[in-house]
Amino acid sequence: MGRIARMPMAIRILAILLVPALLVPLFPQVVYPVFVMKVLCFALFAVAFNLLTGYTGLVSFGHAAFFGWAGYTTGQMMLLFGPSGLPPELAIVFGVAMAAGVGYVIGGLAIRRTGIYFAMITLALSQVAYFMAVQVRWTRGEDGMQGIPRGKFLGLVDLSVDNHMYYFTLAVFVLGFLFVYRVIHSPFGQILKAIRDNSPRAVSLGYDTDRCKLLAFVLSAAVAGLAGSLKALVLQLVALNDVSLPTSTEVLLMTLLGGLGTVWGPILGATLVVSLQNYLATLGDVVTIVIGLIFVLCVSFFRRGFVGEWLALLQWSKARRAAASGGPGAAAGDAGTGEGGAAGNVDSAPVGRAT
Repeated sequence: MGRIARMPMAIRILAILLVPALLVPLFPQVVYPVFVMKVLCFALFAVAFNLLTGYTGLVSFGHAAFFGWAGYTTGQMMLLFGPSGLPPELAIVFGVAMAAGVGYVIGGLAIRRTGIYFAMITLALSQVAYFMAVQVRWTRGEDGMQGIPRGKFLGLVDLSVDNHMYYFTLAVFVLGFLFVYRVIHSPFGQILKAIRDNSPRAVSLGYDTDRCKLLAFVLSAAVAGLAGSLKALVLQLVALNDVSLPTSTEVLLMTLLGGLGTVWGPILGATLVVSLQNYLATLGDVVTIVIGLIFVLCVSFFRRGFVGEWLALLQWSKARRAAASGGPGAAAGDAGTGEGGAAGNVDSAPVGRAT
């Protein structure tokens, strides 16, 4: 029990949520496994975006380029070599490498500017990536890639079975989440937060901020590519929508709804948006209006996002109890909860400046 108590709150929450997640294939009449797999793919995409925007302070409008091109690469590898026995994990590696390469090119150009100029450069270059996807023959243009084989994991587990694919997707999501969590809680992650909060001060401390920003950009692109590759195998298709601007703005919406700069905010936001799109699909374009209204309400009343507001409320209640108990020692004890406490999982998030 003592070891569990010392675990960071985010890891404890992950362990708790894994229990019902592992049971999803046993109750398909309650929750459809393919729907949950789609949620996991976009949640990982949002986590990758949050690494760059929430923890580094760089707003990108081009993350669909990494998501889509990784999907195209993985899909093409499986279409060409999957029937010959290419393992899907190797195809995913190629997809992630493609995303990291595209991220290096776009990031290398974009980090020369800051603020709105950085965002506009990523937007422009992502549109270049979109039109390349339209023109390059092997992407199938407007027809997209369809019927992508899932293959066999390690040459043994047939991923064409939805239950097998579900557990594979869940495992990849957990590994991706833990990777990003480790990055933001590493010394490098602390540097990224310093750059986000006060870039000139980080420079004065001797950090090569441009190099750190580029590395953060490439890591974010690689994890976004992992999500795109996974989505290509789950849904067995890649379309132009995956590399288009609406996908970039959608992941931004997911992150802002859940809570920018929080561990679980992007996951909650992705779950909310994908659920609305799925269950309101019969309403047609009305779903876009509903999501837009929710976003307006969030910006108006939950400026930190749902998770950000909850964590801010926890911090406020702890500070109030500490003040009521009288004595700076109690306040210091609450402030020292760190990663092990619920409030500590704000992760130095810009709670007051999430927007």
